[in-house]
Parts: sequence; C-alpha cells; structure tokens
Amino acid sequence: MSSAQNSDSVSHLTQREAAEIDETLMGPLGFSVDQLMELAGLSVATSIAEVYKPSEYDRVLAICGPGSNGGDGLVAARHLYHFGYKPSVCYPKRTQKPLYTGLVTQLESLSIPFLSVEDLPLDFSKDFDIIVDAMFGFSFHGTPRPPFDDLIKRLLCLHGYDQTRQKRPVIVSVDIPSGWHVEEGDIGDEGIKPDMLVSLTAPKLCAKKSSGPHHFLGGRFVPPVIADKYKLRLPPYPGTSMCVRIGKAPNVDISALRENYISPEFLEEQVESDPINQFRKWVDDAIAAGLREPNAMALSTVGKDGKPSSRMVLLKGVDRGGFVWCTNYESRKACELCDNPHASLLFYWDGLNRQVRVEGSVEKVSDEESEQYFHSRPRGSQIGAIVSKRRSVIPGRHVLHQQYKELEEKFSDGSLIPKPEYWGGYRLKPELFEFWQGQTSRLHDRLQYSPQEINGKRVWKINRLCP
Repeated sequence: MSSAQNSDSVSHLTQREAAEIDETLMGPLGFSVDQLMELAGLSVATSIAEVYKPSEYDRVLAICGPGSNGGDGLVAARHLYHFGYKPSVCYPKRTQKPLYTGLVTQLESLSIPFLSVEDLPLDFSKDFDIIVDAMFGFSFHGTPRPPFDDLIKRLLCLHGYDQTRQKRPVIVSVDIPSGWHVEEGDIGDEGIKPDMLVSLTAPKLCAKKSSGPHHFLGGRFVPPVIADKYKLRLPPYPGTSMCVRIGKAPNVDISALRENYISPEFLEEQVESDPINQFRKWVDDAIAAGLREPNAMALSTVGKDGKPSSRMVLLKGVDRGGFVWCTNYESRKACELCDNPHASLLFYWDGLNRQVRVEGSVEKVSDEESEQYFHSRPRGSQIGAIVSKRRSVIPGRHVLHQQYKELEEKFSDGSLIPKPEYWGGYRLKPELFEFWQGQTSRLHDRLQYSPQEINGKRVWKINRLCP
C-alpha cells in the first residue's frame, strides 16, 4: 500500500492556479496533452488497484465527459483492463479530436464495451463494482447538462444503499467530484459523494471537503520549477508508484479482512516427483510474474531456551544439497543454529496465492563457497557486511555511515575487500516440504513431501493435507 501523507501538510490549488500550471506544463515545459493524459489515467488506475482488488471489484464502469477529464477516464479504463479488471465505458458526448478518437480505438481493440446512456441499467449495483466518475474536471463551468445531470443524480442515489445495507458500487472521482465547485466543494449537496478521490498534479481546494475514506494523489510529473513557483508541498511518491495516499487510511476491522483466492487446481498427478524440481518450477513462475524479491524467505530458528524467532532473509542458492543463504555468524539466528541446528523456511508469493514450507537440519557451507559468494556481491554490499556486526548496540545510524565511509575510502583503489571471518553461508538440508496454493472458500491445496526408504533408496512420498 502507498504510504499515507497528512492532508493538512499538502498544498491545495485554486482553480486559477490549476489552470496556470497546466498552461505552463503544456507551454514552456514541453509536455503534450496526450502525455499528461496518459500519466493521469495511469495514476487513476493504480490508485484504484491499491484499494479495490480485481478479485472482488472487477466490474468497472467509466463514465467519461467530453473534456480532458473524460480522456483521463478513457486512459484509466485501458490500464484497468491490463490490470485484470473488466471495464465498460459510457462516453455519451464524444470529442472528435484525433487524441480522443485514438483513445476510443485503443479501447475498442481490447473489446471493451461502450454503453450508451440508454444501455445503462437502472440499478448500477447489479452490474458494476466500481464507477469511475470522469465527467468534469476543474475547467468545467456552469450547471451540468443532459445526460450528465441525470447520471450525477443516479450516482448520488447510490448512497441510499448504505442505509439499507445493500451492496453498492464504489465511486472513484477523477480530480474533481462531478457536481462540485472547484474551490468550495459540494455547495448544494447535489454532487457526487465519492468513496475515492484521485487528485491530479496537486489537490484542488475542494478536496479538503471530501469525506470519502480514500484520497490519493496522482500525476508524478510536477517539475521543481513549478513546485517552487507555487510553493507546493507535495508528498514523495513511494518507490516506483504513480500514486500516494493523502490522509489516514480508514479504520478497518482486522477480523473482517479476507481474500477469496482464485487459483488453478494443484493436483498430485500434475506435480514433480522431486520437491526440489517443484520448488524451482514455482520460483520460475514467481520470477516470470514479476513478483518482488521472489527469493525472500522467512527463516525460523529455536534457541536452547526453546523460544522461536523468525526473520526475512534471501535465498542465494538451491540444489540437491539444499537451500543456501548468507548471514553474520555472530547474529542471533547464527547463535540459535549453533545451539539447535534445525530450522524452517517459508516462501510466500502473494501474486500467485502460493507458499512453500521447508524443514530440515542446517550446517555451514564451506569457507570456499562463502568466499566465492561474498566477492560476487556488489562492493557496497561487501562493505556493508563488514560494518554490520549484528548483535552490537550502536548510538545511532550516523555510526554506520561513518564506518561505511571510512571503509569506502580505504578500498577506493579497487583492491580486494576481505571477507570477514564472522560472515558466511548456511545450507538447510530439507527433510519435509509443504506446497500450499490458496483456493476459493478456504478449500486450499496442501501437498506434503516426506522422505521414505524404498529398496534402500530415499524417495519422496506425496500426501494431500486438509486445508
């Protein structure tokens, strides 16, 4: 989830400022309309994907107006399609400029249905999980005209379902909730009440009066020259994300959080007879799916006091001998492995609804193997291993930076960085595997591999376990 920012610490734009910034972006700063529209639509789609997962909210209706706000909605619909949603588009007042007709062609090539106002169901809740309100942006003036006036009323009526406890589609407004004044908000209480507002470039003044549970900022393109001119205080975007949450996330009943996994069947007759081969197959799937750090694993150890401890480490090798990782030999986990040379590993791949548990005995790898891997690491990581003496207490982070800087200068000539004696690898020799794949209604697949002797040979027996 994107990190949250206090809404009071973020700048809000007047209508005039928003218009001036757009003119500057598309004038002296060289942005084109289609560039900004593409970034805006992508920001809207990623904001939706942050909160409303396609496994539960896949049916999307994007209602698009004739201006740039409608264009943002068309772009968002395309990205949502590629994110795994099933979008439909209502675009009653089409703009015939090449940019907009191109966006329509792109959606039609994906077989995304376009619905007329007459085609729309009377009750949106039966056909859609998400409504994207992309009708009017900050440049709109006057009273909404047909058919948008009626569409706004129909969306406003959806909030009546809250009182009857009926499920209704959530509403996501792009930049300005339709029917609102850009600066004063929902003056006559006749505008849309969005569940999510996605502000673009910077929030407009009316965003301060949005009471929906989700407010995101998108449009990661504001250059410093504009931020300085308008004294904009904008939140940093986390990582490579195109959106950032503004304000606190809504209070959620943790007991109500649940995911209904949808996965292909994981059957005994389809799996590899050797669990190492099955593990490699799933790792390859995780890498192909683009999952972050597919080699991350939770390592659990138990000390002589019988108390377990767990931490995340990175798998650095797997072969017939077992699973290899590297660490500080003076760390807590190393001390516990010295007292009790048994451990368990847990791999979890959220995007594939899969996890693997491995249990077994642990031993240190050879000095030669540790040395070889140490010098395969980036030089910065090698220096970091020397600086990090895991069990020692330090007065602050500045100590690490100082020690790192000293070592960086010491080895600036490119000379070989010696591996510390207290750093090296471990290998877990597997004695038990469990492959888990999430399924609907909690009827998960669990296949366990356990070793047994047959005619003097070690083979793996596969059993299905209860979910």
